[in-house]
Amino acid sequence: MERISPTMILYFIITGAVIGAGAVLLSLYGNPANTGLCVACFMENIAGALGLHGNIRMQYIRPEIIGFVLGAFALSLYRKEFRSTGGSSPLLRFLVGILLIIGCAVFIGCPIKLFLRITAGDLSAIAGLGGLVAGIYVGLEFIEHGFRLGEAEPAPRTNGFIIPGLMIFLLILAISQPFFIAQSEKGSAAQHAPFLMSLGVGLLVGALAQRTQFCITGGIARIFLWGPREIMNCPRSTGLLISIFSLFGFALVANLLTGQFNLGLYAQPSSNPDFGWTFLGMFLVGFGSILIRGCPLRQLIAAGQGDNDAGAAVMGMLVGAALVRNWELNGSADGTAIQGQIAVLVGICLLFVIGILNRKRGYGIAPEYQAGLD
Repeated sequence: MERISPTMILYFIITGAVIGAGAVLLSLYGNPANTGLCVACFMENIAGALGLHGNIRMQYIRPEIIGFVLGAFALSLYRKEFRSTGGSSPLLRFLVGILLIIGCAVFIGCPIKLFLRITAGDLSAIAGLGGLVAGIYVGLEFIEHGFRLGEAEPAPRTNGFIIPGLMIFLLILAISQPFFIAQSEKGSAAQHAPFLMSLGVGLLVGALAQRTQFCITGGIARIFLWGPREIMNCPRSTGLLISIFSLFGFALVANLLTGQFNLGLYAQPSSNPDFGWTFLGMFLVGFGSILIRGCPLRQLIAAGQGDNDAGAAVMGMLVGAALVRNWELNGSADGTAIQGQIAVLVGICLLFVIGILNRKRGYGIAPEYQAGLD
């Protein structure tokens, strides 16, 4: 198998560097501590701004999310890689999108924020990393034994414009600030870097993630799928791992240089002291991400390049963001409320049911998954 080219190695390193260092700089210039970039937290902010929940501390149209999608959209058009596809169990993907945000909310962060928290010295996030890896492993076991949601098929081109169009609409609302758009005056949503800086970092991350197909759960998954020799001979596998290591390294250095590194286990910013529930929250995220082929960031990037099934997951994530706040399912510095604990356990059970009911006996890894793993 052809080895990874020096040019692509550079792209993978730059992708990780931009995500890691860019996130730390966003925190330095106004975003919440250890939350320079977080898909789940920012989706909760957007849901609040649109009036989907009433938590006055979580209402702001985050330009980073807009940038992720529009950056991927623009580069996919430029590289002629925009493809409108769909039809691979969109309603199930919508449901899993909801569950991903519930898991992230209990942990208090998406997979990217997990690494940002660790590189800022938050040792409690290691429990979440263990849960994420365990969830990925379980998801891969289902895929290896025939799990499939069906193959996506070509769809009318206009379908692929829906999620990018929604982001353009959100951008207009963020700039014009009409009366019906809420914006927090206190709380984490009131903490944000300058608008253009946030949008710029989002656009750059979106474009680079589209170019490299960056995905936290996808990169970790490849450690289980192949041995070291196979990984080194597979460009995409090697690249995703390079990007993750690059993200970790650049974020760690940036935190140290900017004085945002604070080593400790307790009382860290945006952390949940219930380590068992943070493990299970990230287990839910890892498991669900594998079943729908991508972490929350990857769903946004794929939706930006025309994947309508990923678009269904993105809409599920937005609904999940509203439910988390309306039903108070999120973790906090005080721990995990009973309703959050129930939501995580129900979510994990639902994923097992989805996995079992969508297995095709006598089959190995489904072609559509294998195509994404090669």
